Amino acid sequence: MTWNRNRLTEKLGIDYPIIQGPLGGLSSQRLTAAVSNFGGLGSFGALSLSPEEIKNVISQIRSLTSRPFAVNLWVSMEDEGAQTSDEAAFNRSLAPLARYFAELQSPRPHYKPYSPIRLEDQARILLEEKVPVFSFIFGIPSKEILAECRAKGIVTVGTATTPDEGVALQEAGVDVIVASGFEAGGHRGSFLRAAEDSVTGTFSLIPRIVDVVDVPVIAAGGIADARGMIAAFALGAEAVQMGTAFLTCEESGASRIHRQALMQHKAEYTGLTKAFTGRLARGINNRMMSELNQKGAEILPYPLQRMLVRNLSIAAEAAGRTDLMPLWAGQSANLSTCTEFSVFLNSLVEEVSEIAGPIIQWSAARRESKFLK
Repeated sequence: MTWNRNRLTEKLGIDYPIIQGPLGGLSSQRLTAAVSNFGGLGSFGALSLSPEEIKNVISQIRSLTSRPFAVNLWVSMEDEGAQTSDEAAFNRSLAPLARYFAELQSPRPHYKPYSPIRLEDQARILLEEKVPVFSFIFGIPSKEILAECRAKGIVTVGTATTPDEGVALQEAGVDVIVASGFEAGGHRGSFLRAAEDSVTGTFSLIPRIVDVVDVPVIAAGGIADARGMIAAFALGAEAVQMGTAFLTCEESGASRIHRQALMQHKAEYTGLTKAFTGRLARGINNRMMSELNQKGAEILPYPLQRMLVRNLSIAAEAAGRTDLMPLWAGQSANLSTCTEFSVFLNSLVEEVSEIAGPIIQWSAARRESKFLK
């Protein structure tokens, strides 16, 4: 048995058990296709796109690759109160950001009524287009959506941040489970308990989920090199998902100043905050995160807070002010050395190939013995 062949690679139709994280709003069709063409699984985060935009993205990815790829959606698209939040709440949440807009000499955004995007409408496009892989976080799609995925041969990949979530995903019939540790950058997708109560580390979470489910498990969170991959395999994972490690690649959708920030020493210090989107997420601990976390400012429900801060981050990025924009990053950001994806992936495969064989065989044998009990 070679290290890169297992149940998961067979199910997904890929050559290497390497998954590029969907990267939310920092995805790019170019990176998604490049990772898939290499033999891994490229992913595109389409959470904020309209159905028509998703259809266009799928078409663009397919023009760049004939290999399997994933499109990622959020099952829970809004928090309680999003549809009833009013202009007064908007202005209260804008108040602590006002001085940042002033520093950037950028006009303050104006209140606009919330216009929701429905998961069902987004998922309908994935079903119609028969995407190879439908991955998701923040919950479990409806029985009807999952049944149609099975009927169309679409592999479903759900995200768990606790063992209970892993069990729930398996019971719903999801094909593959991502075990996402709290080291991960951006949002992790807790759905049975509050995100603050679901902060298990990756290398504690992997074996706990592997031991309670029978479907393949992908390890995610703080994995950025061959050492992390091998450790994940030893704990029973059949693939790894890396997000921040790919953000530094030129092919990613991250801005130049974001990519540069990830390569600097300040990326050593990340923190968790709700101030950027309304949901707990990890990024580089900069001035804005520190100040908003300390002041206890009123935070709008997701996605209203995300849309509000987006206005500021666009202005900050244009001004080169990384202290005033979300810089999504996992705890292993300083291990990210990728500037060209092919160099990074070739190096990764070479290093893992040198030492992974016995570990993978031992882990596979242990997994089989579990099934035979």
